[in-house]
Amino acid sequence: MGSKRIVLVVGVLTGYVLGGGAASAQTAYQVIDVSDAGTIMGSVTWTGEKPAEMRLPINKDPEVCDADKHGTRSLERLVIGDDGGVANTVVFLRGVTKGKPLELPQSRESLNQQFCRYIPHIMLVPREGNLSMKNSDPILHNIRMSGAATYNLPFPFQYKEITRAMHEGGIVDLRCDAGHVWMNSEILVVDHPYYVVTDDSGRFKLAGVPPGDYEIAAWHEGWHVVRSYTFTDTDVHHQRQRPVFSDPRIWTKKVSVPANGTATADFTISEK
Repeated sequence: MGSKRIVLVVGVLTGYVLGGGAASAQTAYQVIDVSDAGTIMGSVTWTGEKPAEMRLPINKDPEVCDADKHGTRSLERLVIGDDGGVANTVVFLRGVTKGKPLELPQSRESLNQQFCRYIPHIMLVPREGNLSMKNSDPILHNIRMSGAATYNLPFPFQYKEITRAMHEGGIVDLRCDAGHVWMNSEILVVDHPYYVVTDDSGRFKLAGVPPGDYEIAAWHEGWHVVRSYTFTDTDVHHQRQRPVFSDPRIWTKKVSVPANGTATADFTISEK
């Protein structure tokens, strides 16, 4: 595998970008028997100096949001392990039209609001699938979604679950309109099952892949705050400042998957 990488800075958050082209966004995914499936394994690793961690003051509901009394909370936009592995990177195949059933990890299709964090930080939901959400905190949260889905959902009751359908492919931004401005998360609404989120060590595995040649991509949500804007806290009608993040980034390369075999695809990402 060559070391050449193609780096794309992405500003349009649509199914076209994730799918790799207008044709793939319009073609229905076909489930087939993949008896000779291969596997792609690899990692996403940071190179160069690590950016300073982005943190914001915990200035609301500290008895719940800051039980350990740290005073600030990470925005969780760039999580780099001790060995340089980058967590929360979505690795996927572009332009796939057929393969295994469209099943994604259940843990990525549901959201928990706990200790004023969105868990998990990155979600994967199939198009026309449902996202299940709950609030484990004994305080008000309010999820504001924008992008491929637009919902405004208050959670005044602890542990009550709410489900919403994701009809359009693409990216959905999640923010808390109840004043917890550090809370942020992303949903990728996808058309095929060949998506995976890197673990805490930056590693990933795509299984059940039909043999063939593919373009594989590593998508990261972006890790800089470019500006902030004022919004009204839905709970106490207080004016607060919310960060606006830089655009996502995508790195791509070619990979050849052998029948009943394993291919390797490693990505190295940086500020450049």
